[in-house]
Amino acid sequence: MSAQSLERRTRNYLSNNVPQIQEHGGHFEIEDVDHETGEVTVAIGGACSGCGIAPMTMKAIERRLPDELDEVSSVTVRRAGGPRAAVMPDKTDEMEEMDEYEDYSPPF
Repeated sequence: MSAQSLERRTRNYLSNNVPQIQEHGGHFEIEDVDHETGEVTVAIGGACSGCGIAPMTMKAIERRLPDELDEVSSVTVRRAGGPRAAVMPDKTDEMEEMDEYEDYSPPF
């Protein structure tokens, strides 16, 4: 499978299975795809950058994408920076470490 094909399948999965990102004013970008190793890097931004449930969304994507796409071995999700980023990153960074989010299963 080519990198473009894996990127397209990843984009389709996120668009179809995690619509909350775009519905809530956020966006995602496939930053890197290594079709040989199956490693994918996704950035979420816009409203996601400062959203209180962003850590849960990020962990859910990291866990579920490899289960759904056999070609994906691992996923790294990070917050996109830049001018569209919201201003609450230190709070959400702190939340990523909270045990409460470890077993959270969002409805997507």
